Amino acid sequence: MRRAAIGVVAAALVTAAVVVGELAARPQWAGTAVETSFYSKGVRGRVHLSVYLPAGYATGTERYPVVYFLHGLPAGSKAYQGFDFLRTALDGVGKPAILVAPQGARDNDSDPEYLDWGPGRNWETAVGVELPRFVDAHYRTIRSRRGRAIVGLSAGGYGATLLALHHLDAFAVVESWSGYFHPTNPSGTAPLNVGSAGANAHASAHTYVSQLRVAFSRRPTFFGFYVGAGDTRFRAENVQLDRELRAARVPHVFRVYPGGHGNNVWTTHATAWLRLALSHLAPAS
Repeated sequence: MRRAAIGVVAAALVTAAVVVGELAARPQWAGTAVETSFYSKGVRGRVHLSVYLPAGYATGTERYPVVYFLHGLPAGSKAYQGFDFLRTALDGVGKPAILVAPQGARDNDSDPEYLDWGPGRNWETAVGVELPRFVDAHYRTIRSRRGRAIVGLSAGGYGATLLALHHLDAFAVVESWSGYFHPTNPSGTAPLNVGSAGANAHASAHTYVSQLRVAFSRRPTFFGFYVGAGDTRFRAENVQLDRELRAARVPHVFRVYPGGHGNNVWTTHATAWLRLALSHLAPAS
């Protein structure tokens, strides 16, 4: 009996050690992650999203700025769930905010580029218009452009830039992390024709450069972007846009960092760039 009891205790201790080890390996966030969805008229279906609420949200009354974060493409319907590092990075900023990571593609439509293509495939409308409306209606947000940043990596950086330029009344901050500035094919190696010369111009950030100095003065906007020095696909266009913006005297921040096009670059600089975004938004109040 005693040996059996000792065996049970030993087994329990081993089990407890495994559980503790698993818990220690999991990310420990200060806030709370929530999964939700809304019905989008733009895509004629439900758009899913992860919402990260800051510590104290459940017991407080404050309203918070919101960072909308767009994932890269091509991607499956659950790619929006893959950004645990952003929660950790946001905790490190020291300024409370809500982080929203929306779905940007479906399994049968993996590269919509965050653009409006027509009924049932209008991702710009879903993410740029309907999503902030839903978030403002269901969470304690600062319900104005001064409380909204839109940020993305890779194709999400393109999407964030275009959505912000098309909806400057909605977003005061836009950041592109290793993104590009005109629609590309799924491999990012060639321009994507979106239907006509006019549509292609509408889908290119370069089209708007000459207008941005006046537009940003009327609606104060922070525009920042970066790229890895070894990013052979997108570095040249990032350097080109920086050159165009400087020539047009458009205020912006541009950086080139060591590394290529990958997670090591994004995780290294996530906290600093989220801090930069929040420094240009209204604080929680």
